[in-house]
Amino acid sequence: MRLVGDNVEIGVYPLKKAQEIAEEQELDLVEISPNANPPVCKVMDYKKFVYEQKKREKAMKAKATKVTIKEIRFGPNTDDHDYEFKKKHAEKFLKDGAKLKAYVFFKGRSIIYKDQGEILLLKLAQELEDYGKVEQMPKLEGKRMIMFITPKKK
Repeated sequence: MRLVGDNVEIGVYPLKKAQEIAEEQELDLVEISPNANPPVCKVMDYKKFVYEQKKREKAMKAKATKVTIKEIRFGPNTDDHDYEFKKKHAEKFLKDGAKLKAYVFFKGRSIIYKDQGEILLLKLAQELEDYGKVEQMPKLEGKRMIMFITPKKK
C-alpha cells in the first residue's frame, strides 16, 4: 500500500511495515483511497481529524444565512394611513435583511376588487424599490393576492 502523511517517507510499503510505522509514531493508519492501485493510507491522529472535521462543519453551518420571511397583510380597500403604517414596517423588515411577503386578503365578495388589490401591491413595490426588489409579481392564489420582495444586497 502507498503510505502518505506528516513525518513519513512517502512510498509503497507492505501492510505490516505501514502498521509498524504508525505504531512507532503513536498515530493511526487510516485508509484514504481503497480503490486506488495500490490503496492509499495516511498516518494521522484519527480522533483529532474527526474533531477538526466536525469543527469545520459547525463553522460552515454558522456562516450559512437563514432567510426569514415577514408577512404584511392588506385588505383590498386599505386606507392611506394604514397603508403608510404597514409600509414603514415593510421598510424595516427589508432593512433588517428579511424577505417580505405582502398579500391582499379578499373576504367574501370583496374578490371583485382584485384589480384594486393588485394596484395596492404594485404601489407598495414601487415605493419600496430603494430597499428591495420584487421576486414575484402579484399573483392571485385562492382568496389571496401574493407578492414577494427580497432585500437589496448592501
